[in-house]
Amino acid sequence: MTADTTTAAPVARVDGVALNGPGEPLSTGELRQRACTELLRQAAQRAGLLEATDAAIAGGVIIEAASGAIDALLAREIAAAEPALEDCRRHYAARETRYRTGERVRIRHILFAVTPRVDVAALRKRAEGALLDVRCHAGDADGAFARVAREMSNCPSGAEGGELGWLRADDCAPELARELFGHVEVGVLPRLVHSRFGLHVVQVLERDPGVARDFDSVRGAVASSLRQQAYATAVRRYLRSLAEQAAVDGVDLEGAGTPP
Repeated sequence: MTADTTTAAPVARVDGVALNGPGEPLSTGELRQRACTELLRQAAQRAGLLEATDAAIAGGVIIEAASGAIDALLAREIAAAEPALEDCRRHYAARETRYRTGERVRIRHILFAVTPRVDVAALRKRAEGALLDVRCHAGDADGAFARVAREMSNCPSGAEGGELGWLRADDCAPELARELFGHVEVGVLPRLVHSRFGLHVVQVLERDPGVARDFDSVRGAVASSLRQQAYATAVRRYLRSLAEQAAVDGVDLEGAGTPP
């Protein structure tokens, strides 16, 4: 997960509809999200799925009728392709570790918490400095990590050198689990890990790979994963086509993700 920059730019608009208030601080991701939602809301109106008098989003929130209309629009416009068996097999073969059961990791971390008034840019610099510090002490990684965790971590585990013990995927925030499970890395990860709690410097101490499951036992999960990927790609293409036909001002939709 990448930390977004915050903007206090002039009001952004989609076909004249304001996405934010004057000077309202929004991250790049939040502004893109509002733009995507507004593109879909207006498309639902043109399709007759939503009253033309429906109010635009306020504070990033749309009313229930608009949310339902957007769902109906996407159901009509986006055809989710069923993945072929061979595609499922290839996906499984390339990601077999993701479909193991009982996988565990023993980790410790240094948390740089993101709070409402924190300067994210300054926080990131501190986190990157801590990451560099522990990586530059490879000969004494354990001692350096514990020291920095005690000095800088915003997690209570800092008092224990950042130790979190053995974790399963369900024990972590999903964005943290994605970085920790289904991989083989051991040691201090060479990148900051982003979660809803903030920025983490992570050291994987041990891995228990769990038990492998054969393709037939996970075929449904594999197919579901591929369907979700195909759907997200189709929605991005649809949003791109809507943006090309609209007047979008003050927001860059390149790299915009799939709206909820």
